[in-house]
Amino acid sequence: MTTPPVFPTNFPPNSAPDDETEWRLPPGPPHPLHRYVFKPWVRLGRPILLFEYLHKHFGNIATYRLFHTNIIFINDPEYVREILINQSSSFIKERTLKRMKILLGEGLITSDDPIHIRQRRIAAPAFHRQRIAAYGERIAASAAAQRDRWQDGQEIDIAAAMMELSLEIVARTLFDTEVTDDIRRINDDVNTIMGLYNFLVALPKLESYLHWPIPGVIRFRRSRARLNATVDRLIAEHKAEAALGGNDKGDLLSMLLTSKDEQADAEGQHTGMSDKQVRDEVLTIFLAGYETVANALTWTFYLLSQNPEIERKLHAELDAVLGTGNGGHRLPTLADHPNLRYTEQVFAESMRLYPPAWAMGRMSTKPVTLGPYRIPPGAHFFFSQYILQRSEEYFPDPLRFDPDRHTPENKAGRHKFAYFPFGGGSRQCIGESFAWMEGVFAIAALASRWSMTYLGDAPPVPQAKITLRPRDPLRMRLIARTADDARG
Repeated sequence: MTTPPVFPTNFPPNSAPDDETEWRLPPGPPHPLHRYVFKPWVRLGRPILLFEYLHKHFGNIATYRLFHTNIIFINDPEYVREILINQSSSFIKERTLKRMKILLGEGLITSDDPIHIRQRRIAAPAFHRQRIAAYGERIAASAAAQRDRWQDGQEIDIAAAMMELSLEIVARTLFDTEVTDDIRRINDDVNTIMGLYNFLVALPKLESYLHWPIPGVIRFRRSRARLNATVDRLIAEHKAEAALGGNDKGDLLSMLLTSKDEQADAEGQHTGMSDKQVRDEVLTIFLAGYETVANALTWTFYLLSQNPEIERKLHAELDAVLGTGNGGHRLPTLADHPNLRYTEQVFAESMRLYPPAWAMGRMSTKPVTLGPYRIPPGAHFFFSQYILQRSEEYFPDPLRFDPDRHTPENKAGRHKFAYFPFGGGSRQCIGESFAWMEGVFAIAALASRWSMTYLGDAPPVPQAKITLRPRDPLRMRLIARTADDARG
């Protein structure tokens, strides 16, 4: 590790220090990033390579520059706490996440305060713990339907299968429908935009070029228009059904349409979301609740295939909790959730090694002090769950798959921000409880009947886009568990 120097400064407009202030930046490469374009750790679309290089050569906090912008890479849980909690008022969303506004509008992921605070208040009832509990039966039934379609010895792409499962779950819980043509269109258009993500982020001032005839922009524009039209139609249908006296079927969209802000406006009214705001939240929930959990389940079943002892321990818990009678295992229920502790630990450890939300970012609006460093406004801060949660300082033997890292005792002895797959602070994922239940119930329903063998010649390569997904199809062979397996 190098001794932190006082770096040359590159001040954003109107932020030059006064005579009493000296900016002190963390260590890092001496030249702007574009000067290293031919280095193996600088690759478009592979930011994890850069983060790994910075952590290895400069420690848990480092600076690099992109043209005239200072970018601070953080890999220290206490500094993460400073940014997300203690000094959160000094930060807003950074450019990469703001760029997602062209897709998600002012949804919970992309909006800044005060819009974010109001939207979260209105959306909160839809994610209340009691409300989420009602979705457990739908989740288990969807997983069982997937499980029952599989056959012994069948080869599957587990990533595609988990996307299919997660799509069915989000259709049932968000829209109270099956996977209709509308839902498939949403899925296809989201996947198109996901494929364009690195291009959309890298293109400077994209918002100014959205009407230009650039091929990638044209594909994005068409997909976004179809997405908006499909979601707008689903919202209109829900509203029309409600106007005719239709019952609240308990789906998230119905809740978003009926929820009101608990705080009155200037006229004393408790108002809800506009149709556009509901659409933004629907797209946000669809992306966050579909893509992320599907990827987490994909990595979970890959890791289980590589760790047979852990898989056997998981099966033992499922056999004990869900029974092994002549009809096989029953489906998990809400009452089983507290007893599926090892199943939850398996899911947690999978998200440690392969966190679906693999990085977060903020931009400073005020001077920021982190330890010995004083950083000017306009700097961008990144921290990566993928890097931090694989760091030996916080997880000994970090690449080993060990669900026991997530026992209550081990969690209590660990810094809160050494493991934060759902973010933290006031912007912590509102759907975290839903994601935990979906993951645990899906694993329980599938793994109680099936084991899997990985068919690849090499470990799968993670691809860091909006979420962390496998770069290539992840082939598995299904092996049916027998009654003898269940009896041990």
